Amino acid sequence: MTWRNGGVSDAMRAVPEETAVAISYNGGTYAVMMATPGDLEDFATGFSLSEGVVETASQINSLDVVELDDGIELRMWIGEAIAERLQQRRRHIAGPTGCGLCGIESIAEAMRPAATVGAGRQFSPEQIVSAIQAVPALQKINIETRAVHAAAFWGPTQGIVCLREDVGRHNALDKLAGALAREKVTTTNGMVLLTSRVSVEMVQKTATIGAPVLVAVSAPTALAVRMADAAGITLAAIARADGFEVFTHPGRIAASAADLANVQGVAGVA
Repeated sequence: MTWRNGGVSDAMRAVPEETAVAISYNGGTYAVMMATPGDLEDFATGFSLSEGVVETASQINSLDVVELDDGIELRMWIGEAIAERLQQRRRHIAGPTGCGLCGIESIAEAMRPAATVGAGRQFSPEQIVSAIQAVPALQKINIETRAVHAAAFWGPTQGIVCLREDVGRHNALDKLAGALAREKVTTTNGMVLLTSRVSVEMVQKTATIGAPVLVAVSAPTALAVRMADAAGITLAAIARADGFEVFTHPGRIAASAADLANVQGVAGVA
């Protein structure tokens, strides 16, 4: 039923699914998150990379998606040396949707420095605006429900090469990270695009992906700005059709498409 414009009418609306997803290594539960039950192999891989459990996707020896009566378990097996290190910092997380730091017991762990990204390349303002505008049309779940976040990766020659959606913004970015790692996509010359605000965890995850530029439709937190600056990431936010604001490392953004062409012509930027 819908009430609009002073009247009541029958209506149907699609809503996104939300499921408890347990992430386990070598038989022990590490985290329980609420997530959209899709692209779960990507989620497991990306979460493992973002959490620093593994350094590469190949260090996950096996991965099974097991459906349970009240949720889904992502069962992974890792090498003994990695498992032993994990046991030393093992913690259990029971997080609500989109919670990125739930259950962390140490301030130092929550504030761990992000990886430092490489120099990357320059982008024109037109490329950034075009990239962020391309996201909504590719959000299949959000088109139906208007209730999920997306994280995408844009490359200078391919455009958007990968996009993942989830009810949790952190989950969407983990799914993207996992997909890029599993497909061995080169990320050093592209941009991560977010439909959400930028918190410090989103910067940390982007640094793990290795992308030098992060573009979001919403504003960043002050801590996210400081983290992006320290990680060498160009952070552009409040991105709309008419422009965006640059918070860190503006040198990767050329003044115009013409200036970018000149830079590429002289320096041979690919």
